[in-house]
Amino acid sequence: MVDHTSSLDVVPSRRFKLPRQMSVPAYVAILALLVVVIAIVVGPFLSPYGAAQINPMDALQGPSWRHWLGTDQFGRDILTRISVGGGATLGLALICTVASMTFGTAIGLVCGYYGGAVDQVLMRLMDVILAVPALLIALLILAAFGSSMPTLVGAITVMFIPPVSRVARTAAMRVAHLAYVDAARVRRESSVGIMVLELLPNMLPVLAVEAGIRLSYTILNLASLGFLGLGVQPPTPDWGLMISEGSANLTTAPWVVAGPAAAIVILVLSVNILLDEFAN
Repeated sequence: MVDHTSSLDVVPSRRFKLPRQMSVPAYVAILALLVVVIAIVVGPFLSPYGAAQINPMDALQGPSWRHWLGTDQFGRDILTRISVGGGATLGLALICTVASMTFGTAIGLVCGYYGGAVDQVLMRLMDVILAVPALLIALLILAAFGSSMPTLVGAITVMFIPPVSRVARTAAMRVAHLAYVDAARVRRESSVGIMVLELLPNMLPVLAVEAGIRLSYTILNLASLGFLGLGVQPPTPDWGLMISEGSANLTTAPWVVAGPAAAIVILVLSVNILLDEFAN
């Protein structure tokens, strides 16, 4: 009988680093993420301004002690709007990531475990969706069903199910025929039990990295849809919408765009630095 124990080496879980091995950029990324998250959670309660509070007398004021990141064309405090809008952006990004990871992982598990005709049918369906540009899928769904929170979550979830399912399928195929999985089949355990209890735990490191990638892409796509006016709708602040609204004053008041753009860059870059740190 062939010894399959060496095949476990392909599972990336052995390659994850401990915190004491992290590089300086990783610590900086963690610090940046903490600052952003604290600003999102605590900022709205500490700010003396409302996110939708209009004050025409303070329109397009530069950064000062009163308004740390300046004001927009309606006199609204940019820092407050970034904090409030960050809650909506991060909350939606997490929901979309969890949804796409759940459905994509389920499809990948089924394909990787059963193979054959089941794998061919489901993967060809995923290929059809992948053939259409991801942002175009979201635009079509939003155009058909209207822009709302549930529709936005559904659109971005559909965008990312195919790539997640392919990653999950590859990870499942790596372990689907190892000795302990074959032993579970011999014991006549149910297929669902084998997939959930035997395959899924050994796929978690790969799926964790994929979840981080999807989170970054979700934030960027939410910002893109917000910029086009199809994301979070006013009066709720949104980073992409803030950039869109401030683009008309980019040359005269660059701080209107710089604040939300910097928030997006810091959040996405920090997540990617941590992904590189733990995946290598």
